[in-house]
Amino acid sequence: MATKYISRPSYLEKIRPFINKSVIKVLAGQRRIGKSYMLLQLIDEVRNENAHIIYIDKELEAFSSIRNDKELYAYVLSQLNKQKNNYLFIDEIQEIVSFEHCLRSLLNEEKCDIYCTGSNANLLSSELATLLSGRYVEFKIHSLSYTEFLNFNNIENNDENLIHFLTLGGMPFLSNFGLQQQPAFEYLKNVYSSILLKDVVARENIRNVAFLENLVAYLIDNVGNLLSAANISKYLKSQKVNIPTQTVLNYLRALSNAFFVYPTRRIDINGLKIFEIGEKYYFEDLGLRNAIHGFNMQNEINKLMKNAVYLHLLHNDYSVYVGNNDGKEVDFVALRNNERIYVQVAYMLYDDATVKREFDNLMEIADHYPKYVVTMDALPMQSSYKGIQQVHLRTFLSTKI
Repeated sequence: MATKYISRPSYLEKIRPFINKSVIKVLAGQRRIGKSYMLLQLIDEVRNENAHIIYIDKELEAFSSIRNDKELYAYVLSQLNKQKNNYLFIDEIQEIVSFEHCLRSLLNEEKCDIYCTGSNANLLSSELATLLSGRYVEFKIHSLSYTEFLNFNNIENNDENLIHFLTLGGMPFLSNFGLQQQPAFEYLKNVYSSILLKDVVARENIRNVAFLENLVAYLIDNVGNLLSAANISKYLKSQKVNIPTQTVLNYLRALSNAFFVYPTRRIDINGLKIFEIGEKYYFEDLGLRNAIHGFNMQNEINKLMKNAVYLHLLHNDYSVYVGNNDGKEVDFVALRNNERIYVQVAYMLYDDATVKREFDNLMEIADHYPKYVVTMDALPMQSSYKGIQQVHLRTFLSTKI
């Protein structure tokens, strides 16, 4: 409980209005992304002379006896202090069978203010929505943003450290390795194994682990490419691997439920209709993606840039889609309340033909929402082209949008 941590104030600002409110606060995200430390930050936020903290970490042996909702309820009752305001914090709550029944009872009885973390999207949303619709609020916790990466590692915002970020990603624990790639990748490979075994294989009853790993490799190679389960199945058949389309769908869903990858659907820009077929997949963490099968920065810079831009949009609370405008694709359409932005991503604008290709699709969109072309050009060929902003990736990732 006395563990030191580096603060992530952007999340605390979102959660703070719900403290001491009669709703369950759920922090959801990929394993090792920093949810546990966010709980510690929240504990310090509520700690005062009249606060009584009840803390349960299901990854510690000390709490292994709490296996289901009844055991959880009994434990919480035994820990309550009737003279103080009780705060309940539960880390990795999906490890407790039927946890939602206990939470509903504690909430209805107004026993304590409840906070919990979880690493499985389907389990959290389905179980909580069934019994606690309208009584909980979910906060997605992501790997470090670029600015958080700089803060955690106490380094400057420059092109060299941008490359470090694109290489190592934003898992918070990596700040202990001082930007050294070899130990960082060894750590990330172990995190990957833990995610795959605990949050995908065991949780989703995956049988064909070899195919699951091959599917991850396929997603790594195709970051930012339009995919469908049917096309993946056809590709596998061409490689003499016969996997039904439904199995591909199930495994993709399992990886998404673990917050390991995010499926990004296509949307018609004019009517905001979502297409049923075809998605792009982006990884929650660039370092995990790079560590699994190795990578070559020069050959994969476009994929890494797109993944980084996608994550930055998520950090800024946008819902992100692939845009389609009369058959012409826009890398990202980001929606937030009544706001909308369009983003194209390109490594370098080498010549007029490249400029035309990247800007024309945006120019043909008949509205006045902000439009960006994000590049790595040291000196942009033009900072604005007919109202469309050209922005360096480092600037884009450093800006709250």
